[in-house]
Amino acid sequence: MMEQKFICPICGNSDPKYIGYLNDKPYCRSCINFKGKKPKPFKISNQNIKLTIDYHLSKKQEEIANKVLANFKNKKDSLIYAVTGAGKTELVFYTIEYALQHNMSVGFAVPRKDVVIDLYPRFTSAFPKAKVIYIIQNHSQELNGDITLLTTHQLYRFTNYFDLLIIDEIDAFPYKDNQVLNSFAKSSCKRNMILMSATPSKKDIEFYKKNGQVFEMFERYHHHKLIVPKLTICYLSLLGKLILTMKEFIKLKYPLFVFVPTILLGQEIFPIIKKIYPNGELVHSEKENREEIIANFKKGKLDYLVTTSILERGVTCKNLQVIVYNADNKLYSKEILIQISGRVGRKKQAPNGKVIFLAKKPTKEINQAIYEINRLNEKSGL
Repeated sequence: MMEQKFICPICGNSDPKYIGYLNDKPYCRSCINFKGKKPKPFKISNQNIKLTIDYHLSKKQEEIANKVLANFKNKKDSLIYAVTGAGKTELVFYTIEYALQHNMSVGFAVPRKDVVIDLYPRFTSAFPKAKVIYIIQNHSQELNGDITLLTTHQLYRFTNYFDLLIIDEIDAFPYKDNQVLNSFAKSSCKRNMILMSATPSKKDIEFYKKNGQVFEMFERYHHHKLIVPKLTICYLSLLGKLILTMKEFIKLKYPLFVFVPTILLGQEIFPIIKKIYPNGELVHSEKENREEIIANFKKGKLDYLVTTSILERGVTCKNLQVIVYNADNKLYSKEILIQISGRVGRKKQAPNGKVIFLAKKPTKEINQAIYEINRLNEKSGL
């Protein structure tokens, strides 16, 4: 008789190279490190939870938010394809309110913990009567809430738990194309999902057109166009050009992100930059106190941050300007360059700004990113 193929019941892995054996019993090596406490069965903490925001959604936001809610009521999944700065989070507020008022559990997952931390005060403000918790690495003591904000890694704890699971930034590392994390998402949702992205793949768009519904929003909530990056070619010193370009923004007291493609390059150029402009910091995935550094930057205590793509999403502040150093690096895809550019002009009080790509040569990815941003501005009709 043919031996039955082993499929991991946790993550769905069936690849033999990630399957081990202990006492002749198979186990999965793909998800072996995902162990920890599980939540108690869901129980709503407050029967009178209402959405409380002190601003109005734009006409387009209102329209899509109501359509997403109707889709959820009809027990269908949704994909929200919305440009950076469109106000994606607001597009799911009505659905979250409906779910909570009907005693349903709500999860909001994103790939990166910095974004989870950034979302927490927004949700506690929007749903003041709800118990909002967040779960990231080294912050998982509390597992039961009305609204659970968490990284996609933490979804393994919540098998068949969420009635409404929202996943933002589905195109971001490490969630994108990660079989284990995608399996955790599917197994944690017992009813319907809402997926969101500013740069979804064609595959995702086609899938949800057939297996749910796709909602598009190509204008920012404040009705200003996306900022189109300016490409600056540096034939001599790229670092010298960076230092000169930074001077303009620091003189104007505009907060500044300088994106670098790798941690190593950041560590190489930051000490030189800091000698000239002392009031700045370097942040990356291995920086232990980066939450504190980012908080200080938001408070205006720092002039600039040299950062890897870890800050390409989520973090928002007024008058932010962006320089992408070594923009022609092979690690910068079209999608990453679009997301980085989307950091600028997000605030209603400051909808303009500059995005500068510093490179030694133009690349296909740079040209495609600029073309796509221009195309989205045309589709917005603004």
